[in-house]
Amino acid sequence: MWHVEFKRALITAVLAVSALAGCGPKPLGAKLAQIESAPMPENATWEGVYFSPLFGTLHLVPEGNLINGRWQRPSKGEWGKLQGNANGSVLRFDWDEYKDGLVGPNSKKSGKGYFVYSRPDGDNVDDILKGAIGRGADETGSDWVAIKQRNVKANIHSIGGVGAADVGGGDWDKGNGESSEVEAPTGTTEEK
Repeated sequence: MWHVEFKRALITAVLAVSALAGCGPKPLGAKLAQIESAPMPENATWEGVYFSPLFGTLHLVPEGNLINGRWQRPSKGEWGKLQGNANGSVLRFDWDEYKDGLVGPNSKKSGKGYFVYSRPDGDNVDDILKGAIGRGADETGSDWVAIKQRNVKANIHSIGGVGAADVGGGDWDKGNGESSEVEAPTGTTEEK
C-alpha cells in the first residue's frame, strides 16, 4: 500500500517540476486572426506614420520583410514598440508597451498583433491599417485602426526609450552640453 502512495507523490512532484520548468501542458490555443494575405495596393509601402485616436502615432520602418515600429499614445504617458514580418498586405508582430514612470510588473504589457494594409476605393484617399493586438499569445483583443499620414517621414527613434530600465538615470540629458562631472552641493541659502 505504501508503494501506491509513493507513486502518487512521485507523479505529483514530477508534474509540479514540469510545470515550473515550462514543460507541462501548453495553454489552450491562442486567439489568432483568421486573415489571408493579399498583394499590397499599387505603390504602397509599410513605411510611414499612422494615426489612431486610441493608440496615437505609429511609426513603421521596414527592413525587407521585417518591420520595426514604435507608437506614442495620445496622452503621452505610454509608448510601445513592435517587430514582425510582413507577407504582402499582412503584418504579424510581437509588441511591448511601457508606462512612463512605472517600475515593476505593471510597467510593461506584451503580446502579439496583426495589421492588414488596405486602400479604400476612390481618388485622393488615405491608406489604412486595420488590425488588433492581444495579450500574451493572443493575436486579437483590442482593435487598432490607423490612417497613414501624408508627407510625414517615419522615425522610430523619436519615440520612447528602453523601458523601465530608464527610470533612475539613463541618458535622459545626453547631448545637452553638460560635463559628466558630478556637481558639488551648493549649500543652503543660510550659508550663502
